[in-house]
Amino acid sequence: MLLLISPPSASAARATGSGGPEGVQIEVVEHLRLKVPAAARQAWLEAEQGSWEPWLQRQAGFLGRQLLWDPEREEGTLLIHWASREQWQAIPPAEVERVQRRFEQLARRHTGRGLANPFPLTHQGELVPQ
Repeated sequence: MLLLISPPSASAARATGSGGPEGVQIEVVEHLRLKVPAAARQAWLEAEQGSWEPWLQRQAGFLGRQLLWDPEREEGTLLIHWASREQWQAIPPAEVERVQRRFEQLARRHTGRGLANPFPLTHQGELVPQ
């Protein structure tokens, strides 16, 4: 069972397959999974809201995202909708690393955990709507 935490933006929510009813087209969905223990779920959401969320909203081609949580596996799933793979991949890795450092800093603060990332990445990939 997955629990929907945050809905995608309105335009991404309307998109279906390779094109949406209002001409919205999702070319690629970034797919990430993180280890998120039940006791730290709120800390994960707060770290996301303070780091990735505002940064993603400023990126060219970003359409929206979904945050899902699986209570049985204690795992978070992020589905990040992009207008094109080129726009997503054009983001400099150093910029992504900077936001990741901010996410980890906030995650440690909210969980009270030491030096390691409290929410390690367990899967990274991409999906293409059909």
